[in-house]
Amino acid sequence: MKHIKLLISLTACLLAINWSSHASEVIELEAAKGSFKFPFFETETPVWHYNKQIPGPLIRAKQGSKLSVNFTNNLDEPTTIHWHGLRIDNAMDGVPGVTQDPIKPGDSFTYELELSEVGTFWYHPHFNNSEQLERGLKGVLIVDEKEQQPWSSELILFLDDWRLQKDGTIYPHFNTPHDLMHDGRWGNVPTVNGKVKPDLSVRPGERIRVRIINGANARIFLPLLQGLQADVIAVDGRPVTNIFPLEQFYLSPGNRIDLDITIPPNSAGKTFALVDGFPRNSYQLASLTVAEGPALKTPEFTVKTAGDFIPAEMFDDSTVSKTWDLNAFRGGELGIGWGMNQQFWPDADNVDFELGRPQKIVFQNSSARLHPMHIHGVFFRVLERNGKPAVEPFTRDTVLVGPREIVVIGLVPMHKGIWVAHCHILEHAEAGMMTSIGVEEL
Repeated sequence: MKHIKLLISLTACLLAINWSSHASEVIELEAAKGSFKFPFFETETPVWHYNKQIPGPLIRAKQGSKLSVNFTNNLDEPTTIHWHGLRIDNAMDGVPGVTQDPIKPGDSFTYELELSEVGTFWYHPHFNNSEQLERGLKGVLIVDEKEQQPWSSELILFLDDWRLQKDGTIYPHFNTPHDLMHDGRWGNVPTVNGKVKPDLSVRPGERIRVRIINGANARIFLPLLQGLQADVIAVDGRPVTNIFPLEQFYLSPGNRIDLDITIPPNSAGKTFALVDGFPRNSYQLASLTVAEGPALKTPEFTVKTAGDFIPAEMFDDSTVSKTWDLNAFRGGELGIGWGMNQQFWPDADNVDFELGRPQKIVFQNSSARLHPMHIHGVFFRVLERNGKPAVEPFTRDTVLVGPREIVVIGLVPMHKGIWVAHCHILEHAEAGMMTSIGVEEL
């Protein structure tokens, strides 16, 4: 494919950006080895972390600002940072061998991010993904509206899981045959914000914006707030077109949802559980305990929704631009390869799209496993599932494709460069389930 000639070139994808009118913020970020104390264990667990934190530090900035992240790699191996969900200059996307060279141990790199869109995003490596993320390298990035709505408070819930041994150390074998033949590496210790079943304090009458991020390697969550009405107001960072109740939303790795909840004014002393309803036996992730005392006055306002910027009707006259068949095959560097059209990254079945032209893509899952498919640099709309129209009042950057399922999506590429598409079960991606989309003016 013609865009493959651009791989490794660190300047060909740069776009001319005028930063002069934007406020500028500078963040210092370091990846290094360290330790973290989990409950149940006498000793601390060796981890890799950003700025000595698990998860990494919350990065927060205003829409329209320029964010400079001075990143230093103090690991013993190369790494990069991918800004999951952000539509940014392609050269800042953090994919080694595509948008930048890997950052070597001891080296630094400055990511320049123009934050044009609000939302809940996150950041993580895109080198040796399955190990680097599992060891702790991940964090949340929030882009706030210029004029924020009057929430009483906010909760940020970063969901993750860890596979820990009896001595509290991280199970040291990655991309095992078992993980590769199944739905990736599922841990035995689920956490929220790095804690096991944290008890979070709220106040009666509060109206809270809840941001939930799935940062696990492979685990699917079905989050439910027992005893509370929760409305979904944003998916994968973008506000929804129509607000809908949280009832059965599969939060696969990479997905985010924002919720609007109100703590009942007469609930002082009560506890509400956040549970994961995905497994056969649901379990508690966290709890919200309502403080004693008089109720706060609940703010009354209408949550902002988004215009339908890529309506399904836009694709009525479009033919399918690309079909990717998802399946496993013997071979590849790990012995078991996960391919897209029987090809393994980096020798992938890539595609070129014209800037601004609507495109239809088919993900055809010929396997019996789960595949949350993520595309960098775009939001997309799910159009069909198994031949039936899909009605979703929101767009995504990650969609879960179930066993033997066929999902049709529609997207409009609006940013030049080379953007990768891959399964966000990281073991599947490491085994080859990744490709790239070149976007250029034709």
